[in-house]
Amino acid sequence: MCGVCGCGEGEARIEQGGNQPFAGPGTPARESQQQALRDDPGERSHLVRVEQDLFARNDALAAHNREHFRAHRVLALNLVSSPGSGKTTLLVNTLQALLPTTSAAVIEGDQETTTDADRIRQTGAPAVQVNTGRGCHLDAQMVDSAFHKLQLTDGMLFIENVGNLVCPAGFDLGEAHKVVITSVTEGEDKPLKYPNMFAASSLLLVSKVDLLPYLDFDVDVLIANARRVNPSIAVIQISAKDNTGMDSWLQWLNAARSMASASA
Repeated sequence: MCGVCGCGEGEARIEQGGNQPFAGPGTPARESQQQALRDDPGERSHLVRVEQDLFARNDALAAHNREHFRAHRVLALNLVSSPGSGKTTLLVNTLQALLPTTSAAVIEGDQETTTDADRIRQTGAPAVQVNTGRGCHLDAQMVDSAFHKLQLTDGMLFIENVGNLVCPAGFDLGEAHKVVITSVTEGEDKPLKYPNMFAASSLLLVSKVDLLPYLDFDVDVLIANARRVNPSIAVIQISAKDNTGMDSWLQWLNAARSMASASA
């Protein structure tokens, strides 16, 4: 599935009738890749071609998704973070604020369980769980298959990616924007350690800011580091616990939706 990290082949399952297997684009497991490189230097060029083919196929499917979202008047957002950033809780609060006036649905990515999709459905929003097995990210084909299970038109699609700041940066899902979420319980140097993700994102949500009085964490340093990587990245400080920044987040969503509608 991932030519970069060698994560599991053909293990993804999209929730429906007992999580039937769904075969996404696959590559050899990491051990096979490493052994091939050791045994045959010529295999390196083959693996490069495989990786190029993988990304080309994903990009073609992402372009299909983007056109599909446009045709359905759907603003698609790819929510990315490391594990434990609080993105599911934030998404629940966001849906509770949006659903009275806006159609919204969620594609949930996790290696196992339907826990997060179950939480999302409690808000009244439809959700489809994609379990990636050993896979460390969603890809465009998984999103395409999951989106076809949702009856969403003229609304917002939130794609909650697998918790990982590496591979999701390289896989276009057809989204209008990547939104990277970093909590104040993580280090200020996250943007410097994972620059590709921050460079690819339109918005940084600094989450759990209600904890700042109890932590040795400098938000200004985090933001400065993010803008070293991506000078144009927007930043909102937010808390799902006390609703700090929620109005700014909802305003950003509405502006992004208006811009997408104007360009359709």
